[in-house]
Amino acid sequence: MSTLQVLWFVLIGVLFSGFFFLEGFDFGVGMSIQTLAHNEKEKDQLVATIGPVWDGNEVWLITAGGAMFASYPFWYSTLFSGYYLILFIILAGLIIRGVSFEFRSKVPEGQKQLWNWALSLGSLLVPFFFGIMFISLIQGMPIDASGDMRARFGDYFNLFSLVGGVALTLMSYLHGLNYIALKTTGPVRQRAKNYAKFLYGIFYVGLLAFAALLYFKTDFFARHLTTSVIFVLLIVVLTLCANIAVFKGHELGAFLASGGTFIALVALLFTGLFPRVMISSVNAKYDLLITTASSSPYTLKIMTYIALSFLPFVLAYIAWTYYIFRKRIKHTSALENKY
Repeated sequence: MSTLQVLWFVLIGVLFSGFFFLEGFDFGVGMSIQTLAHNEKEKDQLVATIGPVWDGNEVWLITAGGAMFASYPFWYSTLFSGYYLILFIILAGLIIRGVSFEFRSKVPEGQKQLWNWALSLGSLLVPFFFGIMFISLIQGMPIDASGDMRARFGDYFNLFSLVGGVALTLMSYLHGLNYIALKTTGPVRQRAKNYAKFLYGIFYVGLLAFAALLYFKTDFFARHLTTSVIFVLLIVVLTLCANIAVFKGHELGAFLASGGTFIALVALLFTGLFPRVMISSVNAKYDLLITTASSSPYTLKIMTYIALSFLPFVLAYIAWTYYIFRKRIKHTSALENKY
């Protein structure tokens, strides 16, 4: 196993971490449109908090998919063909979210409700089905000797994957509530804090169920005991920190801690998979490994040079964007900030 192979495995994990950290609060805000806001003015206020950044946040997912295609083509082909329908639903969710931003700002006031529901539904579908995909993946899927995945309904949808889907959706919703508290003023800000205080109690139950199922349904603790325990505990600690920060009114701390849970979760999944990229439930010898699923050394080398050349500019642009739009969205000016 070469250094570049490991590097690109880690980089793909970093890209998914960035996606869930940034797009996670987008999903949470999207779900909040129909669950937190009490009128159209508050809904416009919530949309304005993510209007300038939501499309840029989705680029992390596109980059992760492109990096996987270029650096691990066999992983890409097995994953995208085996999860074709689930990824199609995820894509549909992303599409209806995207168009809803534009349409709800153009249609008459009486027709906004349709696009509000489209935004909330799309924001719920994407994290839920990502949870289904990643959790079913780490349990092992029926991959044969040729790398083809021939899965049935129960391979995708089972107790563990459903718990994972619900947990990731709730994580996104809580992350979105923390972002709303950080970025807004007025009644919706206090309401977001109150919702978060209540939902963290429910989330602890989900964490307990997830940790138990992770132990019994995967080989993570058998193969990587130390790192698995560390990252599970880190998820719990970060959740506690976010919960405490919400009660103490430390909005930035709550947001960073809830975002950190996504990073810890992705780290848990990727370290548990290592040195595999996909697990075969048919036979361990059919597992897709980092060493066998990657591109040639020359391809990885060229990709590394390109990534190192452009990455500083991309990160600088993202930081600049969030700096420019750092101010809170006021309740009285929400209607002036349509996206």
